[in-house]
Amino acid sequence: MDRRKFMVRCLSLPLLAQVGATRAQAGLTKIIFPFAAGAGGDTLCRLIAQEMAPALQRTIVVENRTGGDGLIGIKAVKGGSPDGSMVLVTTGPTMYLLPMVETIPSFDAAKDFVPVSLLARFEFALVISPAVDAVDFKSFAAWLKAHPDRTSFGVPSSGTIPHFMGSKLEKDLGIPLSRVPYRGSAAILNDLVGGHVPFGITTLADALAQHRAKGVKIIAVSSAERSPFASEVPTLKESGIDLVADAWYGMWLPAGSSPEFASKLGAAASAALAKPEVKEKLTAIGLIPVGSSAEGLTKELAANTAFWQPVVKATGYKIEN
Repeated sequence: MDRRKFMVRCLSLPLLAQVGATRAQAGLTKIIFPFAAGAGGDTLCRLIAQEMAPALQRTIVVENRTGGDGLIGIKAVKGGSPDGSMVLVTTGPTMYLLPMVETIPSFDAAKDFVPVSLLARFEFALVISPAVDAVDFKSFAAWLKAHPDRTSFGVPSSGTIPHFMGSKLEKDLGIPLSRVPYRGSAAILNDLVGGHVPFGITTLADALAQHRAKGVKIIAVSSAERSPFASEVPTLKESGIDLVADAWYGMWLPAGSSPEFASKLGAAASAALAKPEVKEKLTAIGLIPVGSSAEGLTKELAANTAFWQPVVKATGYKIEN
């Protein structure tokens, strides 16, 4: 290669990089969802992707990157290019609980990501087996005290909100409880129906069908107010437990992403969630669409971190990484 051609190629490299970045901004965006396809969060991602694409004039696809209780997908976006080509949608608890329970935190949600928007809320439920002779939380607490050998409870996974809700219940009731981690809600509900475990804590949406069929009984929900999906069920606070533990899905970009693009993305997400047909589909699966500004997501993350940090620390629970 002669000197002239070499110089032309060198001078063209910055231009090619700029063109590549421009194409990324105007072309394809992947929504990384760090859990399996088919669940409520996956449906949420696909619904808003379909609505946001024309508004942003870009192709938006959903990619499930599972593993590590959400960590694989989170780290993929953390290490991604801040060019609008990759977006993270995950639950709030994965963003604030994982760094608390890891021996060496893999990420810092406030430093490694740019907040975009809250997307939807969901609640947890305290569910008892038909083998438990109780009709409400008060009689259930009395049953636990009378049966100290039957205080095991199921949770969908270790290190999750249901896990630490159980720790809070144990402390407030003054009753030793034994946590049993399962692989998801379905396995818990099967064992509850069969009377193999006396109670469990899982998402309200997952427990509703069996509750309505009287296979299990939901005796309390974790939200601040009664759920629109089960208005007959009191909250934990109404039941005398000072605990509000609703969870939510949020959207983030990698650190260094353009605040302007984050704002456009958040506005498109909120507009999608406000559409009646989207609301209807989400409420049908137990999700409450919300939408917010980036500041709203930041405040929610900070408030949840401040609340759960002492609860998690008191348990001493850690995972090696």
